[in-house]
Amino acid sequence: RRQAATGRRRDELGGRPRLGAVRGSGPGVGGGGAAGGPRFFSAAAAAVAMRRTARPGPPGRGRLPWTRGLRAPPPPLLLLLALLPLLLAPGAAAAPAPRPPALPPASAGPSVSLYLSEDEVRRLIGLDAELYYVRNDLISHYALSFNLLVPSETNFLHFTWHAKSKVEYKLGFQVDNFVAMDMPQVNISAQGEVPRTLSVFRVELSCTGKVDSEVMILMQLNLTVNSSKNFTVLNFKRRKMCYKNDPVHAAPTTSTRVFYISVGVCCAVIFLVAIILAVLHLHSMKRIELDDSISASSSSQGLSQPSTQTTQYLRADTPNNATPITSYPTLRIEKNDLRSVTLLEAKAKVKDIAISRERITLKDVLQEGTFGRIFHGILVDEKDPNKEKQAFVKTVKDQASEIQVTMMLTESCKLRGLHHRNLLPITHVCIEEGEKPMVILPYMNWGNLKLFLRQCKLVEANNPQAISQQDLVHMAIQIACGMSYLARREVIHKDLAARNCVIDDTLQVKITDNALSRDLFPMDYHCLGDNENRPVRWMALESLVNNEFSSASDVELG
Repeated sequence: RRQAATGRRRDELGGRPRLGAVRGSGPGVGGGGAAGGPRFFSAAAAAVAMRRTARPGPPGRGRLPWTRGLRAPPPPLLLLLALLPLLLAPGAAAAPAPRPPALPPASAGPSVSLYLSEDEVRRLIGLDAELYYVRNDLISHYALSFNLLVPSETNFLHFTWHAKSKVEYKLGFQVDNFVAMDMPQVNISAQGEVPRTLSVFRVELSCTGKVDSEVMILMQLNLTVNSSKNFTVLNFKRRKMCYKNDPVHAAPTTSTRVFYISVGVCCAVIFLVAIILAVLHLHSMKRIELDDSISASSSSQGLSQPSTQTTQYLRADTPNNATPITSYPTLRIEKNDLRSVTLLEAKAKVKDIAISRERITLKDVLQEGTFGRIFHGILVDEKDPNKEKQAFVKTVKDQASEIQVTMMLTESCKLRGLHHRNLLPITHVCIEEGEKPMVILPYMNWGNLKLFLRQCKLVEANNPQAISQQDLVHMAIQIACGMSYLARREVIHKDLAARNCVIDDTLQVKITDNALSRDLFPMDYHCLGDNENRPVRWMALESLVNNEFSSASDVELG
């Protein structure tokens, strides 16, 4: 019976190896081959044997004699007994090495990697290799247990990391000697999400330079996958020698580099702006020289002449006004009494720019004094009646005296013939018989500068056109440019003030004459007993004491 059973088992198993069989040595389960020779045992044969052994039947049949009367072992035990020769065979294949521990599994696998790059390893320990702490979720405990020595001159460590899915982290540090080393700093937040792309974060290990000591540093990194309970703790150990009075060699940080780059860009922009301003200044100087040449060729009786001649300025009722200015030899001003100039003489000086009264239409009254008025007027073009221009119109009331009319015409000619972007000379006059004389100037839609500034100050809080300090400085620069041109042309204004300037909606300021200013702004003028109202509050000392006027006194007025 034993031989028959052995033959049947050999027929079932076969004497040939199967695909996937595990090779062993020594006596096998069943026959085939000499004792001690190579045998093959397949998982399929083991299953067949297990089924035959476990098949129920009459008591005492199909069992070995030594098994009669015993209960059949359970199927799992039979499977273990069937595989036991394979496990105990001397030639059996060696069991594979255990895989290192991995991060907690995610649904699709977070695939986290954290390592030191080849350059970083070469900088720290001089090897040309990458040092992985976590590689595709597999943790290297050997690398984590290594306490890496950081050179004393090294103040920064760089770690490279990335993850393919969402992995949150928390980062913390421990230092055993805060006297020798400050708390490590990183250029990332203390907690957040591991970047999905390959990134580098930096750890700063700066010594204080107070004591000599070897400092132990522990960097703890918690990686969390999916939930707060599914996390892994990584501890990185470092040690560094810190020396007393050792200067901290801090490499430039990203913010420092950005600062230096910004400073360089700003310097380059300032340099370019300076070049552009220089070019514009040269062009403006050439244009001013051209304006000067045009003005010199078109100047008439109202203009000052070169210093070799005597320039006359008419003033109101001033006795003893023949004192010449000796402090400025290039200018010689001789002051004449206004009574010596008649109305006919004043009209004769402006006859060449006189126009017909029909071309002027008076509209709103902009300013009004005791005997003078300033209108917003419309000037019709001489060649094309369909063309109109806005204008300022200065005139006098019916009760104005002949002296007051003469003063208006004479003072209006002060800037006549001058051409500059910051000057507003007269363009036309109307001196027809039976009509009050009118003086026409180009229109500036925001009007008198003093009234404009006063209005801005009173309603500054609710004024949508409030001006800034920069705007005020820009206005002052424009006035200074206009006065510089007058100084070059040897023209003395004698009454420079905001009341004698006008402004438009682009904040362009122009200096105009002082005709009718004494009447329109009486509070700005005072009489000193010589029958002449003067702006005492802003006048230079030599003008008050010696009646001397010059470009310097105009600066004092400004």
